Amino acid sequence: MATALVTGPTAGIGLAFVRALAARGHDVVLVSRDEARLEAVAAELRGAYGVGAEVLPADLAADTEAVEKRLRAVERPVDLLVNNAGFALRSRFLTNDVADEEYLLDVLVRAVLRLTHAALPGMVERGRGAVVNVSSVAGWVPRSTYSAAKAWVTAFSVGLTPQLRGTGVQVMALAPGFVRTEFHDRAQQDMSSLPSWMWLDADAVVTAGLKDLRQGKVVSVPGTMYKAAAAVLPRLPRRLVLGLGQRHPAGRRR
Repeated sequence: MATALVTGPTAGIGLAFVRALAARGHDVVLVSRDEARLEAVAAELRGAYGVGAEVLPADLAADTEAVEKRLRAVERPVDLLVNNAGFALRSRFLTNDVADEEYLLDVLVRAVLRLTHAALPGMVERGRGAVVNVSSVAGWVPRSTYSAAKAWVTAFSVGLTPQLRGTGVQVMALAPGFVRTEFHDRAQQDMSSLPSWMWLDADAVVTAGLKDLRQGKVVSVPGTMYKAAAAVLPRLPRRLVLGLGQRHPAGRRR
């Protein structure tokens, strides 16, 4: 039975991932800071799908050692790593504490790098496996450390593809647009002006992402509108893209 390790699995896209994977028969390793919520999700998955659900509490900004050790384990090897954990900051760069900005980078960039580096050698040796790095369409709209981090996640994932050719292992960046989760509420971002047609469903995002992974895509952008945005944004004049970044609803705060 395949095993998947998912970071940030207690809500939103991460929770949709572990439910979808468990429904497909994957055992799961759940990684997040909140042990109580991890245990609740693990109990749900065991009860609903009859799979193994391992709880691994960890603050990915502070210490990834235990998670890296689990990814390198020879017994019950991890066949799929989903780097999903993430968050946004409420204020703009110039008003944020630099420690908060560094914490964001540690979770969105450093942890993704370290966990991917821990997972891939074993996958290559076994000749199978995959890493899904959850990025964002925000990576094509420069406006904050968050969007810069997501641009890195996409470029990092794409850049690994030539190194893995012929190994049976793949890396894919999953880059959705706005998704209905607790993400924006936790960041205290007022999204009330965003039209309903711009929102994606987390389960639909995961379904599209897993389909694209099976098809060998390097970057998955769920949703017709966001596929178009991802194709067009890199071709627009930089000053126009910068203007979009300042105007879109996530730029306004409560």
